[in-house]
Amino acid sequence: MAKGRRLEIWLPIVILVLDQVTKAMVRAWLPLHESVTAIPGFLDFTHVRNSGTAFGFLNAVDFPGKTVVISLVATGALVAIAMYSLALAAHQIYARLGLALVSGGAAGNLVDRIFAGSVVDFVDAYFGTWHFWTFNVADSAITVGVIIMLLDMLWPGAQVATEHAD
Repeated sequence: MAKGRRLEIWLPIVILVLDQVTKAMVRAWLPLHESVTAIPGFLDFTHVRNSGTAFGFLNAVDFPGKTVVISLVATGALVAIAMYSLALAAHQIYARLGLALVSGGAAGNLVDRIFAGSVVDFVDAYFGTWHFWTFNVADSAITVGVIIMLLDMLWPGAQVATEHAD
């Protein structure tokens, strides 16, 4: 494996393992639909299952083969991400970092879909009456990865500046 491509292998593996370990802890210690307050007025750990896609989209929709269809789409997306990532130059570190985070998160949620038919979500953030979707480590990695890629696209000169700073 080329030295410059370790990021694309190891970071997704770390995200996948961390995601699966935290979900196993939630399954073992927190009954479904139960909550434990972590930070009063801001953060609970709540065990829920998401049979839909991101942000609970399609969660309430049921159709034959739903899990298979969502899993196939996720697998296709992972393959596309891997192919695109390998096409990036070694110096495109921000894009590669973002894609590695996205692929690790997507893989973590895909494992849940394949083996359980739904994704375990448990981080429940809120403030007053505002309530965010319940999410997990994989969702966090995907979100941070997408933000990094968007910032990289909005400020492409930052990549060039850091290359010449070495």
